[in-house]
Amino acid sequence: MTKKRLGRTGLMISPVVFGGNVFGWTVDESGSHALLDRMVDQGITTIDTADVYSRWVEGHKGGESEAIIGSWLAADPARRDRVEIITKVGGPMPDAGSGLSAKWIETEVENSLRRLRTDRIDLYFSHRPDPDTPHEETLAAYERLMSAGKVRAIGASNYDAEQMRAAEDAAATGLPAYGAQQPEYNLYSRDSFEGPLAEFCIEHDIGVIPYFSLAAGFLTGKYRDAADLKGPRGERSIGKYMNDKGKAVLAAMDEVAAETGAAHAEIALAWLKQRPGVTAPIASATSERQLLSLVNAMSLGLSEGQMATLDAAG
Repeated sequence: MTKKRLGRTGLMISPVVFGGNVFGWTVDESGSHALLDRMVDQGITTIDTADVYSRWVEGHKGGESEAIIGSWLAADPARRDRVEIITKVGGPMPDAGSGLSAKWIETEVENSLRRLRTDRIDLYFSHRPDPDTPHEETLAAYERLMSAGKVRAIGASNYDAEQMRAAEDAAATGLPAYGAQQPEYNLYSRDSFEGPLAEFCIEHDIGVIPYFSLAAGFLTGKYRDAADLKGPRGERSIGKYMNDKGKAVLAAMDEVAAETGAAHAEIALAWLKQRPGVTAPIASATSERQLLSLVNAMSLGLSEGQMATLDAAG
């Protein structure tokens, strides 16, 4: 795969980003390692995780995904230079600090580096806005980490256009600015990115790597009625899409699938990569078949008519 420039971060990333939220949740360590090996073989070199993955699992406390990636990296140190690691700080933890205070960032980055068994994070995201911490404090903490070589670039996840603008203004004093954005964005959920946020990102050369690109799996076409929701992912994440809008989106995808012969997941990712402002979508896989579908999506091109069909449904 030809790598893509991630906005003004200075990073080059693969045209699809592998979502590591499944590691230690729906895929065990050995299965995760096998997927990571196959991922790199297929040209996907960018991995997204977070310090809180997968604390929603009973008995977990966060950091499980990072630890699995770290054990994979440690098994062959040459792997580190072949991949780009994205992780996040500022999501809630069950028994520790949270937010984007300098104290918490400087504590938690060390935890992430230890779990990942690496000396650097390629892209470090503010996981969600922290109304109790000034942007200047957060960005100054990132500046120290970047100067120390522990973080290469920074981004913001779940920030709206107003929050991004405030952070940009804070950076104007000489602090590092966010160079990437990670919004929820897919064929079903479009309002939080399209409009002011997309316009801001395009104007300021901010790379965009949407999460929930497959709407937690709903856009694979696998989930059609309540009986399909059995299992950890369906019960946790997909029920909210099972409505008239969701049915309309799937019907449009069915039409495009009949025309292209492509799988629904491939269509959903191809739609995203052709949307204005998007650099590379994030998507997870729990099997080699699903992983190959991510690879196929990167070579799938949708016609103007097919894009219009999908746009109208969402």
